Amino acid sequence: MSAPVVTQIPPHADAQPEDAPRRRRGRGAAAAGAFVAILLGGWQIMAGTLDSVLVPGVPEIGTYVVHLATSTAFYSALGVTLLRVTLGFALAFVLGAAVGIAMGRSPLARRFFEPGVLIGLTVPGLVWALLCVIWFGVDLVNPVVAIALSAAPALSLSVYQGTRTIDAQLLEMAHVYRFPPGFRLRYLWLPSLAPALFAGARLGLSLAWKVIVLVEIFGMSSGVGYEINNEFAAQNVAGVLAWTVMFALVMAVLEYGLLQGAENRAGRWRKVARI
Repeated sequence: MSAPVVTQIPPHADAQPEDAPRRRRGRGAAAAGAFVAILLGGWQIMAGTLDSVLVPGVPEIGTYVVHLATSTAFYSALGVTLLRVTLGFALAFVLGAAVGIAMGRSPLARRFFEPGVLIGLTVPGLVWALLCVIWFGVDLVNPVVAIALSAAPALSLSVYQGTRTIDAQLLEMAHVYRFPPGFRLRYLWLPSLAPALFAGARLGLSLAWKVIVLVEIFGMSSGVGYEINNEFAAQNVAGVLAWTVMFALVMAVLEYGLLQGAENRAGRWRKVARI
């Protein structure tokens, strides 16, 4: 009788090539570049078709963008706006996380905070901006409170929904073994809530950027919103669009350079299944 033939499978035969992540990043960058190219091309076609000073072409906007990028006025205004956004978002994040966890842990807390979260989600950011301008004037408290009131409800809802996805068996194990609160927060709650926290952070930051511009337009004498309002008063459409483009570029840097990197590091413990 002949011995059975055993086929050996080379180790890591199903493993991805080492350069696979690099190729995926390259494809992602190419897709993003294609979207930007289509957007710019469509805008240029529209500007050429309308032939109006109200719709400047891409070269005119690009010239103004380069001017802003090499101007100290832009970085000065951006620094002021970033400080206000950072303080307001930090306050909103702390409040939103605390309220969201409380709503997920206690039915009584959920019923207590639900009306406030609902009201906060339905009130436009413009209303908070106007009210804070009336209440606090040009003080730093004005943009900080306006951002917190606008972003905290969305953060609370995101964290609350995240608490409902935590494995009940893990919670039961932590209760049975009497883990201390600090241990539960560090090794159970924060890792499990990381996706919800980052999703809420993205939503909160987007709301914060919108609200800070409104606050600076209506009630501040500095910042990016104030400069956009000056360009609007001068009827400089290219200037308004250039400030908007620079503002969007800063948001993109924060998203791709800060949030995504932090999210990847926070989720390294999760098992990634590839098909």
